[in-house]
Amino acid sequence: MNRPVDACELLPPVTETSERLPVGGLLALASAGFITLLTEAMPAGLLPQMSQGLEVSPPLIGQLVTLYALGSLLAAIPLVTLTQSWRRRPLLLIAIGGFAIVNSITALSSDYSLTLVARFCAGVFAGLLWALLAGYASRMVAPHLQGRAIAMAMLGAPVALSIGIPAGTLLGNMVGWRMSFAIMTLLTLGLVLWVLRQVPDFPGLRPQKRLPLRRVLALPGVRPVLFVTFTYVLGHNILYTYIAPFLEPAGLGGQIERVLLVFGLAALLSIWAIGLLIDRWLRALVLVSCLLFIASTLLLGLLPQGPTTIYAATVIWGLSFGGIPTLLQTALAKSAGEHADAAQSMLVTLWNLAIAGGGLGGAMLLQGPGVTSFPWVIGGLLLMALLVAISAKRQGFAAYR
Repeated sequence: MNRPVDACELLPPVTETSERLPVGGLLALASAGFITLLTEAMPAGLLPQMSQGLEVSPPLIGQLVTLYALGSLLAAIPLVTLTQSWRRRPLLLIAIGGFAIVNSITALSSDYSLTLVARFCAGVFAGLLWALLAGYASRMVAPHLQGRAIAMAMLGAPVALSIGIPAGTLLGNMVGWRMSFAIMTLLTLGLVLWVLRQVPDFPGLRPQKRLPLRRVLALPGVRPVLFVTFTYVLGHNILYTYIAPFLEPAGLGGQIERVLLVFGLAALLSIWAIGLLIDRWLRALVLVSCLLFIASTLLLGLLPQGPTTIYAATVIWGLSFGGIPTLLQTALAKSAGEHADAAQSMLVTLWNLAIAGGGLGGAMLLQGPGVTSFPWVIGGLLLMALLVAISAKRQGFAAYR
């Protein structure tokens, strides 16, 4: 078994960042995540305009999101495996710069097939980027600051979900969908310059230190974190994907945006709290997140489905989910050590599988027992995640309290 790597060995010779967070560099990483998620979701918010502009039906525009997810799912593991020896900043710039290319093609294309190819390629770049972010952030700081660094680097995702996507939709309605993607290209080019100025470079793994994925998977703690990731995200996406039909029995079908805003604000609060506590209480916070999600499902399953119940459960759900990506990626980065990028590629793949599984599983539940089964199925998934996190006493989450 390889000896655990000391993160200090991976830092550049200058140790200026060892006792404080390199805020500028970490926010550049967070901005990369923001652009990635905004690029992924923009077709959903601009569906009518894109349908008219490309002269295809709205369901076909919906496949632009599907192809993006498929690109991430298929590319993360192979690309990270092939580029383990590459220097990190050039690889990061390739992933970011790819978005400038694909968003430019999307803005200019009048051919649906070409747009589909561009969206698939965008997903490929996204799969690579998400596999890099957590490991990159952890290498920019000393070990006792890694959790906070990853929390800051992951901030782009909840900000995009709660603020960016509604703002992107509003922008598209004001200036048109093509100009929206063009603006995304300009933002991406600015981000490339930001990364060049404030994000340090790191070497890749030397050939003799590279491990096949099966050996990375066998490292202590990796499998429990991946299991919790899949079950948690699967449960989350069953509810998130089908939130509209779930709200209808409570008479809140017309308040979807308001419910999701409450969810997003609670998630942002959770990110802030996790960032303060993660380096001391990682395992405890994972357990609390699982327990909060279970509490939310119990509220939805046991109490009458009225506005008070829905909004209270949504707040608890947002608090449970907001910090979970940071917690899981931090636990995985610490468990995998110098093989963090390879481990993160597996997490990205499982995350996308869970998204797809949530869509499929939720559809089956809707056609079968209906939305009343959601809380119990989701609660069961979260209970399994909780039990695995509790039982991993000598690996995974436990090594970090």
